[in-house]
Amino acid sequence: MRGFDTAERVTPASAAAFHHHGYRFAVRYVRRDKPHASALSMREARSLLDVGLGIMAVQYVESESAWIPTARKGITNGTIAALETAKLGVPWGVTIWCDLEGVKVGTPAQQVIDYCNRWHTAVSGAGYVPGLYVGYHPGLNPRQLYRSLKFSHYWGAYNLNADRYPAVRGLQMKQSKRTTADHVAGSSIDFQIDVTSADALGGRPTLLALEGWPELP
Repeated sequence: MRGFDTAERVTPASAAAFHHHGYRFAVRYVRRDKPHASALSMREARSLLDVGLGIMAVQYVESESAWIPTARKGITNGTIAALETAKLGVPWGVTIWCDLEGVKVGTPAQQVIDYCNRWHTAVSGAGYVPGLYVGYHPGLNPRQLYRSLKFSHYWGAYNLNADRYPAVRGLQMKQSKRTTADHVAGSSIDFQIDVTSADALGGRPTLLALEGWPELP
């Protein structure tokens, strides 16, 4: 199944254009500790659903180049991610992604592990399905991503090479940079392509969609 992710607001017209171009879901952002003007709103979520797009949420990362994860941040950020998703009217059982990238060089792996596992606990405790976006410099190696974390749903960044995928399980969703063929007429937003598939253990991400998806409208 092909979808897209973007940090920009998607208008109803753009949402319809994406669906017409063959996209069937959108991954949109929810805030972290501070408000974000481009975060997913209830109105936007409704318009995405109405044109036949499924929805998943991902939380803004603190920095794409140098931040330090801690257990305390994991609890705080995970709690906010779940609360913000609930405010949108998204029901339990939908995947919320934790963005793990740009970890400061030299950060102890145990701090990254503690952050991720506390984030997972906060999100799963609220009834949502925690997923991990593995981006550039996540601070953990493939074995640690699989063996040391509570996560069982993984999404790989466009620049994550196959030898850096979580061990054993692999990915359930892979991001790629859009090409000319992926361009959506009638929309100017910046986005990346995402394709879902079963991982090596048969796992898949979950999303919110209206009855009849993915054939809607």
